[in-house]
Formats: sequence, structure tokens, C-alpha cells
Amino acid sequence: MPVHKRKYRSGQVVWFYQFDLPGSTRDGRGRISESGFSTKREAEDAEALKRSEERQKRDMAKAGSVVAQVPRTLSMLLQEFFVQHVDEKLAPKTVERYHEQAAYLDPGLLNLPIAEITPLHLNREWGRLLKFGGHVRRTKEPRPMSAKTVRNIAGVVSTAFSRAIKWGLVTTNPVTNSEPPRVKKHLAIALTSGQQALLLGSAAGPWCMRTYLQVAAATGCRRGELLALRWSDIVDGRAMIARSLTQTREVLEFKCTKTEKPRPVALPPSTIAALDVHRKQQDEFKSEFGADYCTDDLIFTNPDGTRLKPDSVSASVSALFKRLKIPKPKGAGLHLLRHTHTSHLLASGVPLPAVSARLGHSSIRTTQEIYAHMIPGQDDAAAQMWEEYQRKNSPEDSEGVQ
Repeated sequence: MPVHKRKYRSGQVVWFYQFDLPGSTRDGRGRISESGFSTKREAEDAEALKRSEERQKRDMAKAGSVVAQVPRTLSMLLQEFFVQHVDEKLAPKTVERYHEQAAYLDPGLLNLPIAEITPLHLNREWGRLLKFGGHVRRTKEPRPMSAKTVRNIAGVVSTAFSRAIKWGLVTTNPVTNSEPPRVKKHLAIALTSGQQALLLGSAAGPWCMRTYLQVAAATGCRRGELLALRWSDIVDGRAMIARSLTQTREVLEFKCTKTEKPRPVALPPSTIAALDVHRKQQDEFKSEFGADYCTDDLIFTNPDGTRLKPDSVSASVSALFKRLKIPKPKGAGLHLLRHTHTSHLLASGVPLPAVSARLGHSSIRTTQEIYAHMIPGQDDAAAQMWEEYQRKNSPEDSEGVQ
């Protein structure tokens, strides 16, 4: 409840209200409070009026009111940046991630005027985050933060400063001359055929997990793409990948794919057969739940037809890797099936453009940067071609050559 009672030693009772402003973070909390009300009703009425006023202020800022205060500190700049270019324009998961990353910034840095922030300030902040910018989930104790996360935080600050330049608030972007940590590139790894077979044959968790993993292994589709797949999306042995299911703390909803372009993915005969068996089992659930069954037409669902949570699916797969003692990089699991699918295609000689289109990459270059090391025989072929070139172009009589 936002309304509370405070009793003093003298016996006097005073009512007060307090609430956090929208957009408050762990380190940058905006709290409104007022005390001195003689009755609970007075405090409730005053609290409702104040909330309405704050809501109007926020709505005016969102509408681009010319009377809204111009951002002066980094905290204000980030709030304006989120309102103008993040909260209503990006995917929910991206919005959540941006806010989480900004919440790690030091309050002292957030309160600095944006015109006074230098690359040195930012270098100090990147160093602080690397040493103890994160925290342990259960104990909340400080812990080192990964270079990738620090670099992502720097990216949010940099984008906000780029907007500040366009708005005429500053003339330079201090992030460009700071030195965020470099992220070590890790080559994509894949499961062996034996490891993949073990994983697919031991699936546990949601009732549809085994079929889900079979389709993931056979198509290389992303997690959310398969969770958003409908029966109506499968036509003539092809799955039309046109959307993805995304999850945040507040929503579970569909969005466009990464490239925002639908793509057809051919299904192998074994996968089509597995889906036929899966559909019969799903029909049994439909009969069992009757009118209470969800009518989203999704292929992979809870028994009552409702959407599966992407994070829950990933957690089930990670637990399966652990139980089967299959090694994997930290944080990876389900995505390894995508890498494995790609690896097996390339090993089979499938041309890179076809692989790129199947994966839904924006360009062949993206596929090449991630998976070039998986294309087999390239080094052997290079050695053979060099030998052939030398044989064809070397002088027949090499006497006297030193």
C-alpha cells in the first residue's frame, strides 16, 4: 500500500504516502512522498492527485512537450533517450536489457552534468564495472562483470550521447575516446553426432521437449522462432518462419524475426514424421481440456495450449546437458543445436549462401564470420592449390638458382 500510518511517542497519529516514480532503478530511485495528513482518506486523495500529476508530466515528456526540462545530467539524458528512442520503439526484451544495463552505472557518474563527462570518467567506470560491477543473485555480493556486459553498457551510454549531439546538448561523444574492454571472440562449437543423438533421445521437461529439440536440430531455428511456430505455418513440408516469441519480466509476446523478413525452411522427412506423432498427442490434450484449451494454434505449448516461456525451455535444456554430462560453454545450451546444425550442413558440402538463408542471417558475411572455421578441408585444399601453382609456374630448369 502507498499510504501508511506513523504514530509518535506523544500519541499523535499522522498519515503519509510514498511511491516510486516510473522508470526508477536500483541505483537511481525517484521517490515521491508527503506527510502530515490527519486521516487515511486525505492521504489517499493526495496520493492519487500526485500520481496523476506525475503521470501527466511523463506523458508530456513522451509527447515531446517543449516545456519539458532539457536533460542536464547523464541520468536525465538516459531517461530522455529511453522515452524517445527505446521504450516504445524497440522489442520488449531489448528495452528490458537496456534498462538493466543502465542500472549498473555508478550513481555519481549518473549525477554528473553531461557536458562535464570525460573519457577519463568513463574509463574509471569501465574499470569499476570489470572489478565489481555485478552481483551474486542470492547474496547480492559484488562480483566482477564480464567484458562483454561492460562493453554493452558502454554501447548504451554511447548511443545516448550520440542522440545528445543531435539534440544540441553536447558537441562530442566521450565514449568514443574511452576504452571499453575488448571482448575475446569465441569460435562457435558444435556437438558431435553422438552427443546430439544422446541429447535428443534423453529429452525431459515439458511434454513436447523431445519433438522441440528434434525440430531445432533439423532446422537450426532460434529458440523463439520455434516457440512462435503455428501449425498453419507448415505448408508442403516447409516451415514459414515469420515471427518469434520473446519473454521479459512483464510480458510474453510475439515479435518479428531478427531480420524482420519471413523465411521458408524445408523440413526433413524424419522431422515431418515426428511432428505428425506430436500433433496426435496434442489433439489428445485438446480433447481433455475442451473449451479451456488455448486456441493460438501453436505447435509447442503447455498441455493446455498456452505459450511456453523461452527461459523455462532453455533452463530445461541446460539441466539436460548437465545430467548427461555433455560439455558446453557457459550460458550456451539450446543454441548449440543451431551451431551443430550449421556445422553438419557445412561438413556435408552445402553451399554457404544456402546455409545463410536457412539460418536467417542478414547476410552471408555474418554466416562466414561465425562459421568459416567449420567449413572442412579448406586448409588442405589451400596447401594442394599452392603446390599445384608452384608446379605450373616454376622454371623447368632450376640450375643455378640459389
